Amino acid sequence: MLDPASAKRNPMFLYLVVLTIGSTVGLQTWSTLFNNFAVDLAGLSGGQVGMIQSIREIPGFLALLAVFVIRWIPEHRLSALSILLLGAGLAATGFFPSFAGLALTTLVSSFGFHYYETTNMSLTLQYFKKHESPWVFGRLTSLAAATSIAIGLMIWGMTALLRFEQVYLVVGVLIAAAGLWALTRDPSDPQAPLQRKQMVLRRRYWLFYFLTFMAGARRQIFIAFAVLLLVQKFHYTVQEVTILFVINNSINYFLSPLVGRSILRFGERKVLSLEYLSVIVLFTSYAVTDSRLLVALIYILDQAFFTFAIAIRTYFQKVADPRDIAPSMAVGFTINHVAAVFLPAIGGMVWMIDHRIPFFAGAAMGAVSLLAVQKIRTPSS
Repeated sequence: MLDPASAKRNPMFLYLVVLTIGSTVGLQTWSTLFNNFAVDLAGLSGGQVGMIQSIREIPGFLALLAVFVIRWIPEHRLSALSILLLGAGLAATGFFPSFAGLALTTLVSSFGFHYYETTNMSLTLQYFKKHESPWVFGRLTSLAAATSIAIGLMIWGMTALLRFEQVYLVVGVLIAAAGLWALTRDPSDPQAPLQRKQMVLRRRYWLFYFLTFMAGARRQIFIAFAVLLLVQKFHYTVQEVTILFVINNSINYFLSPLVGRSILRFGERKVLSLEYLSVIVLFTSYAVTDSRLLVALIYILDQAFFTFAIAIRTYFQKVADPRDIAPSMAVGFTINHVAAVFLPAIGGMVWMIDHRIPFFAGAAMGAVSLLAVQKIRTPSS
């Protein structure tokens, strides 16, 4: 039976809460300020902005290198150092208003963000029991949603009073402080299974690898084309998109813990089946709707169903050798980012032919994923 109080007493819980808040603040700050800073102060062209966006994805592909880093640095220390690196990169961003400067600071920040996300997933699966990890993932996702709203409001207020470089510096120092705090803590458990310190690829984990790749592909279609559809076809303003963002995070604050509990009650197969059924319906709806109001509702529901992907990780926890968790999360994170290499480019080309094609392709991927999750077999499914 789930006992949230027991999970909260685990020293790793507070550790991950603090670092997750730091990670979310970093991502939201970068996402909110980057385009305005790059265009208005650094004077970058659209091509240069696109190049930096691609550079930002490089650490995601290199997440598997974390397997080798933890040979020398304990994984919880790597988490803290990652947040420290994220804060340092963000704090320096405002002082380098050029293509080279933004490329470098973005790369530094992105290594911090991506390596924390990798170790966060791994530590959660290692330090919390199978009946606790869905709740912990849900709770951390809920806190991230609340943090996104809070830092968005904070940045809105700060930009009215401070210059870009000052905002970057203040927020970056706060994030780095969270990383330094974590370096003074040791939430590790000597009884936890020792993790293998080399890359692990096993045939029996093929379903986890496949679902992870498909989740990355689904996310890329959403990121690359959902907002583009809102803006280009339905002429949503920046303010309207921002309102949708606040609504999404408000919903996720309450929804994420419920998703964790649903995984515990109904099992991974049923939860993921519901997600992929929704993907089929929602992506098809993106393609065919002409309603400005309906497309906003589709966007909100689409974002809400992202949380269900927690079940992919908890499924892996139930079928994996406990010693394989750290290397497998690193490999999985890299697999998740493979789609970022080609999907936006290919999707952009077919978008020029017919904007519906990427969404129909996404619906087809949802159908394939729905078939795949029927192969999930765990004690609770």
